[in-house]
Amino acid sequence: MAGNRVSAGAPLVWRPLFVATVFVGSFLLFLIQPMVARMALPQLGGAPNVWNSAMLVYQALLLAGYGYAHWLSQRSLPRQVLIHVAALFLAVLSLPIALARLPAALPGWEAVWVPWLFLLSVGPVFLLVSAQAPLMQRWFVADARAGAPWALYAASNLGSFSGLITYPLLAEPLLSLDAQSLGWALGYGLLIVLVVLCAWSRRGAAAPTASATVAAEPVPLRRKLHWLALSAVPSGLMLSTTTHLTTDIFASPLLWVIPLGLYLLSFVVAFADWRGAARTVTVIAPVVVAAFGSFAMRSNGAGTLLLAGGGCLLLFTVAVSLHSRLYDLRPDAGRLTTFYLVMAAGGALGGLFTALIAPLVFDWVWEHPLLILAAAALMPLHELLRWRRMDGLDPRMARIVLVLFLALALLLAFRLDDVALRSDTGLQVTLLTVFMIAIAVLVMAWRWAFVLVLVMAMVAQGGSWTIRASLKGERTRSYFGIYTVRDYPDSRLRILTHGTTLHGQQSLDPAERNKPMTYYGPTSGIGQALAATPALQGGRARIGIVGLGTGSLACLAVPGQQWTFFEIDPVILRYSTSGQFTYLRDCTPQARVVLGDARLELEKASPGSFDVLAIDAFSSDAIPLHLLTQEAFEVYLRALAPRGLLMVHISNRYIDLEPVIAAVARREGLFARSRMDFPDDRERYTPSRWIALSRDSSQIDGLVQMHPDSPWSPLEPPAERPWTDNHASILPHIRWRSLTGNP
Repeated sequence: MAGNRVSAGAPLVWRPLFVATVFVGSFLLFLIQPMVARMALPQLGGAPNVWNSAMLVYQALLLAGYGYAHWLSQRSLPRQVLIHVAALFLAVLSLPIALARLPAALPGWEAVWVPWLFLLSVGPVFLLVSAQAPLMQRWFVADARAGAPWALYAASNLGSFSGLITYPLLAEPLLSLDAQSLGWALGYGLLIVLVVLCAWSRRGAAAPTASATVAAEPVPLRRKLHWLALSAVPSGLMLSTTTHLTTDIFASPLLWVIPLGLYLLSFVVAFADWRGAARTVTVIAPVVVAAFGSFAMRSNGAGTLLLAGGGCLLLFTVAVSLHSRLYDLRPDAGRLTTFYLVMAAGGALGGLFTALIAPLVFDWVWEHPLLILAAAALMPLHELLRWRRMDGLDPRMARIVLVLFLALALLLAFRLDDVALRSDTGLQVTLLTVFMIAIAVLVMAWRWAFVLVLVMAMVAQGGSWTIRASLKGERTRSYFGIYTVRDYPDSRLRILTHGTTLHGQQSLDPAERNKPMTYYGPTSGIGQALAATPALQGGRARIGIVGLGTGSLACLAVPGQQWTFFEIDPVILRYSTSGQFTYLRDCTPQARVVLGDARLELEKASPGSFDVLAIDAFSSDAIPLHLLTQEAFEVYLRALAPRGLLMVHISNRYIDLEPVIAAVARREGLFARSRMDFPDDRERYTPSRWIALSRDSSQIDGLVQMHPDSPWSPLEPPAERPWTDNHASILPHIRWRSLTGNP
């Protein structure tokens, strides 16, 4: 685009300086995001919503930073330099980055407490660094010979993307949090130097005069609202995509940064001088939405790499399409900071909707399909098959053909709804889905028809099942996840799922009502350990359970024992106290239930408080990383009696946690065995892996000897080092075959 080239005679030597300054600022900005969220995991339990809360704060601070840049740009250039450089130096006092010291969150107030923690921890420095991109672009155009600044925005987002990728691939695996914080502080020092050099390069350049500002073309309110919508939808969609990935795979910076990285990369493509890539992605975006958006209402079935990858592809194409439209509607350079301010407001609005409003309003992640439909309503639609413009085709006949296509789509949707959730109909589902995509492409000339076909496909691909579950009131949503309680009359079972993962079940048959099921059957590791407890620990053993679930383990208690449950989510406790699950009421009515983060609560316990301590606190398949670090095990061992038995549940589809636990056992000098249970009755019981650990070898030997027919195996070779609060990486332990859907 000719308007973005530097004019002849322009000071070319300074353009790389501004590019470098914008790049470094954005790199630091998005390196700090996963770093601070990772710092907070030990306090926040690893819930997927932690990242969404962090992103909500970041977007609010980004909006504030853009507002600061807009306010500053109204001053003369020397005054801008003086104020901004002084503020940057003042913010050095908040370095190195560390979490603010706050009292623990009260149960149920995590959605407010988490943003407040992030705001106090990184607010001032994040606000100032976030102002870099618009402010440096404003300083860049202060010289009339510099040219248009839009390519600098692409450089900004490339820096952001680089910062995000650097964190999980290099910073997190190689550096401790202390080293990461120190490195970030050094990078901030480099940024100050670059900002000062940029200011020096514009010495003598006059800021835009008031008359020039007035002469700039005014922006109508309607266009500003269009900017707002085009920026809000991709932002919200990025967070809803993150929720899916971190709920059903694992909560880690590795997966936090993928949606955010793609979102930022979309700006690089959309705001680039060369428009070819943006136009190509914009053309194919509706096809991608029709293909992968159809799965947006599906709420049953495990996530696979294919669906996760499809969701990421959908996010990227939607973001490029809408951001390209945003670029097409950009104002002249005189309204630059206004444009970025509205864009930041849209991003914050999307984050507010997804991270704060939706969890309070919806019982499921309904924001995800709603945002996809909003994207379909906003994105440019290029008619790929121009059949309605064929020579001799009457417009009325075209409308009749349209109605026939929609009727066919409805018939296909009914058939797809009938077979989509059956395991033996894969080929039919594939063919029906392809036909639905084809119809969506054929009706693309009518936006309302395209959106309607997309809705049909969503409902057919498992959406009707999701809708019925909401209408029946089977779901509850909290800060820690989405829970579904459903009765199955044929098998006489009541089942609790968290995300798409079985969380527990109870028989509706009075004769079997108090029999523990799923991961807690008689042949499971915990089942055998608790059965052996009277012999190993005596008749008055003190039992601690981290993670209540349905309360199944309560019915493994024997008279005389003292039981304590630790549960972080009030919703889970309510299932037991309201009678939906009766294990706790029927089997351990005198048990103490401690509401709050188990690690923090166990730190308050007296040394040697428990003879058996079971750690069973997974959220769907997301790893509660803060419960598996060296520091966490030190808390458990302090709370455990010298001859006590520590049981850790590590069943996980995507991460092999045994080497992590083995590394802790080696470091602490613990004796350990692992049991992988494959029960015969798969309707009542679920395969599970438990690890038993103790300081006393007789406890492990006694457990193994009491169950000679059920093998307890030595642990796998340990990881090079245990996870710590300061340093942990899941990369070496990912089961990539499981992510692809293979067993």
